[in-house]
Amino acid sequence: MLRPAEAKADEARKQARELFQKERAKESEVIKEREKLFTAQAEKTAKFRALRLARDAAAEAAAAAEPPAAKKPAKARKASA
Repeated sequence: MLRPAEAKADEARKQARELFQKERAKESEVIKEREKLFTAQAEKTAKFRALRLARDAAAEAAAAAEPPAAKKPAKARKASA
């Protein structure tokens, strides 16, 4: 049988171990939540990047399809005396 001091020490170790395990589980949940948020943000960024690239490609295609605008001849300047 354990002496009272040893029993107290064992109980303290047991409580510390349980507390440590609870903290570790809580940290694990926080990490999982952070990873979920990061994944959602990455997906949103990829979606907007694809939309932007599609918009830019459509704008380039439209610009290539249009004939270039005719430039007006430059007006002659009057010579100042």
